[in-house]
Parts: sequence; structure tokens; C-alpha cells
Amino acid sequence: MKLDILAIAAHPDDVELSCSGTLLAHSSQGKKVGILDLTQGELGTRGTPSRREKEAHHAASLLGVAFRYNLKLRDGFFKNDEQHQLEVIKLIRKYQPEIVLANAITDRHPDHGRAAQLISDSCFLAGLLKIETTDEGVMQKPWRPKKVYHYIQDRWIKPQLVVDITPFWNKKIDSIRAFQSQFYNPQTQEPQTYISTPEFLEFIEARAKEMGHLIGVKYGEGFTAQSYIGVSNLFHLI
Repeated sequence: MKLDILAIAAHPDDVELSCSGTLLAHSSQGKKVGILDLTQGELGTRGTPSRREKEAHHAASLLGVAFRYNLKLRDGFFKNDEQHQLEVIKLIRKYQPEIVLANAITDRHPDHGRAAQLISDSCFLAGLLKIETTDEGVMQKPWRPKKVYHYIQDRWIKPQLVVDITPFWNKKIDSIRAFQSQFYNPQTQEPQTYISTPEFLEFIEARAKEMGHLIGVKYGEGFTAQSYIGVSNLFHLI
């Protein structure tokens, strides 16, 4: 299965919060998109890995992605080293995405910035011929995505690119709410966390409105890139 866009995230729900509208927008254009979660989010105060797995698959069905896979790296303790890079490289070579969406380059949660660099480095290394990996015993061919964009998460980062997600806002919210163990749920008896208050979801909407305002639409999602963003046709920027 070859993908157009692969969204990679440190934790289940990172994608939904930060770039699910972008995935929905491109799926509506016939692009094939997928999600790769690096960890199960097992250090989260609320919920359990098994429950979050069910929630992640429910969210994936709402987003209509071609696949969602979890590498089950150690939440909080994965590293940007050869062992972890090879795990990511195998998936990049298997699904051959043209574009990869990755965690914010720096953020409140230390996993996010570390994942951003792990993903970025793995995308580059996946294109090197002399790094050998196999999939089900078959030698994989090198593959380097054409672009890596980093979505913006909790902390404010000035975007270099904003995607209009206005038509897909309600579906984005539905995908976030699929994670009932993590976000505001008046029925739960679990401890309150930074992200479980109703104000946090209000912040998510305010951030989307702020991003949208930058480009003259109602809702947007912002991205940065570690390399220059170029086009061959100025009308692709309209």
C-alpha cells in the first residue's frame, strides 16, 4: 500500500488534535492517508493502553484513513537512536509516503520534540541505499518522502504553512472526542488532567480559529518545515 500522506505521532490523539483536519481535507481529494503512532500513550494519567487502542481505531474509522499502526515504543523513554530510527525507516519504506506529517519541533511534552527529530532523521535515512531493512524477509528499497511538515501542538509556533480545514471541522472534533478516556467527559471518575477540562477543547478551537484567521478562513491547521517550502505554480498557494 502506497500512501500520499503519512501522519506520525508520539501518542495516540496527537494526530487528531493537530492535523486530522488536514488528513480529512486531502482524503476528500482522493489522496490516500495513514497514521503511525509511535507509543501507546501508556504513561497517560487516564485510560489504559487497551482502551486507547480501541479509541485510536475508532478515531481512524471516523477519519477514513487507509491504515493506522502503533509501533509500541516506550512512552516517555523512546530515543532518537539507531534502533528506533530503523523501526520508523521500515514503515516509511513500506508505505512510501510522498509527505510525512510529524510532531511539533518543540512543545510542552518532551516526547513531541524528540519524536519530531526521530521522524525527521528517519525520513532522511530511509532514502540511503546502504541502510538495509527487510519487510517479511524481503529487502526494502530506499524511499525518502518529498517533504516533512511539523504540525503545531500545545505551544505557539509561528506557522510557515496553514491548511484550510473549515469544511472538516466537525469531523475533526468527532475524531478528538473518540478518545473519551483523555478529554472532557463528565461521566468519568478518573483524575482531572491538563487536557481533560472543557477549557482545553475550547483552546483547540481557538487555536484553529487563530490559524484560520491568518489565511482568511474560519478554521486552519498550521505547520512548520525544517527546509524551504517551494512550488512550481503560484496558483497552488491560493
